[in-house]
Amino acid sequence: MGEMTDKIKGHTNEAIGKAKRAAGEALDRPDIKAEGDAQEAKGDLQKAKGAAKGAVKDVVDKA
Repeated sequence: MGEMTDKIKGHTNEAIGKAKRAAGEALDRPDIKAEGDAQEAKGDLQKAKGAAKGAVKDVVDKA
């Protein structure tokens, strides 16, 4: 995947994770809250992966 794809998927997973976490809290469902926390963390990692790809690309382009 490319830099932008990773970042977009990361933002999407982060948003869905936040919604799941909020739903889990509202419904008093720790299992749903945990799913949301995990999905939000996955989104954070995807965004970081996209940023890293961008940084590597910038370094290569400058070389």
